[in-house]
Amino acid sequence: MSLSAALNKVFFGEIVKGLGLTFRHMFEKSVTQQYPHTKPRLPDGYRGIMSLLRYDDGTERCVGCALCEIACPSGVIKVVSAEEPGRPLNRFAETYTFDVTRCVFCGFCVDACPVDALAMTKEYEWASENKRTLFLDKEQLLAIGDRNFPNRGKKPAYLGSIEGDWYVERVKAKSYPEERETA
Repeated sequence: MSLSAALNKVFFGEIVKGLGLTFRHMFEKSVTQQYPHTKPRLPDGYRGIMSLLRYDDGTERCVGCALCEIACPSGVIKVVSAEEPGRPLNRFAETYTFDVTRCVFCGFCVDACPVDALAMTKEYEWASENKRTLFLDKEQLLAIGDRNFPNRGKKPAYLGSIEGDWYVERVKAKSYPEERETA
């Protein structure tokens, strides 16, 4: 053991460094933020509550693939998808629920979404006396998205267009068997 390491152990060098830092900050003027009246400026990478997004024509971006549900380490997202009647290729999220009380705000759900239907907002004031109010459904998440992201992207031409109809017509033209009526 070297002499400096021995002296560091005898005179508690780490504690002396910590006390020096404490005494240095003791004589600085403290900064008080008037929180409820002035909101703090949040960094660009801040992840607040999650929201669902829409396209500029008002349609929902979520296609009900449930990749966000799979990617969530806490299991706070539940997605039930459905098909549009008469258009088997067009799917949407019939129900979408999100439990804020168990969310760790990691952003994995946003990264997993293939159609960019999710975004993390900068909202952080979600204190509540009743935790049932922190269990959000699809309409509430869409309202959060509308409030925080008013500039919406254009809907891609291939989504909800004739592509689905084109595929169905091609299948019929190749005379694949359709659903048969049982008597």
